[in-house]
Amino acid sequence: MTDVLISARDLATRLLDKDPPVVLDVRWQLGDPHGAQHYRDAHIPGAIFVDLETELAAPPTTEGGRHPLPAPDAFETSVRSWGVGADSWVVVYDDTGGLAAARAWWLLRWAGHTRVLILDGGLGAWRDAGGAVSAGEEKAAVPGDFIVTPGSMPIVHIDDVGRDGVLLDARAPERFRGETEPIDPRAGHIPGAVSAPTAENLDASGRFLDPSALRDRFARVGVEPGADVTVYCGSGVTAAHEIAALAVAGVDAARYPGSWSQWSADPERPAALGE
Repeated sequence: MTDVLISARDLATRLLDKDPPVVLDVRWQLGDPHGAQHYRDAHIPGAIFVDLETELAAPPTTEGGRHPLPAPDAFETSVRSWGVGADSWVVVYDDTGGLAAARAWWLLRWAGHTRVLILDGGLGAWRDAGGAVSAGEEKAAVPGDFIVTPGSMPIVHIDDVGRDGVLLDARAPERFRGETEPIDPRAGHIPGAVSAPTAENLDASGRFLDPSALRDRFARVGVEPGADVTVYCGSGVTAAHEIAALAVAGVDAARYPGSWSQWSADPERPAALGE
């Protein structure tokens, strides 16, 4: 896999290029529906807001979970509206360490667009590097022409989850153990899964750990070089961040898109509690 991250300083330099990258603001947090307002208050100049709920996911269903994959034609319409062309570089960011932005990173790669990077440290890193911010809304000057070709990132169907390799649960440890469940139908985790909370991909400043530290982090949960790895989370958002972190560590991983929101909605699927 190609590079995953870009630093704030490198982004500032590349924005001065003749063909600067398309910058996407993907601010979203569970329980905070005001991402668009946060964007309007302050964003990287030229950045376009991406609505995770409507542009990076299909409508929720019991069968598909809270954030199903968007329909390819709908996603293509969104991607083109952001000004993304076949040869465009794209940089995605948020203000939560990439936890939401990684979904855009993963979806663009799933759709066949390899020139996409996550701004390491997000908006905070941009400001720390002296970057200016803008207010209001911005739109692409010219629509893009990118053609979505699904399938460039591996996914695992619900019936195949946990059959082979290492299954990582990217949710918080208390949700994995079933001590609390704030949103999905049942508490617990998929039997055989290993807890690997997404927060542990980041350092105290909200930046990704370096590749060596990430390799050590994943080795502790059973991920060795060449391992067959599948990742899930609550609804398929932070699992993408885990896949990005694994990529930084040099490990390719598949994603179970429906995640716990889909699995737990089916009473016939078993749920495990504890470690």
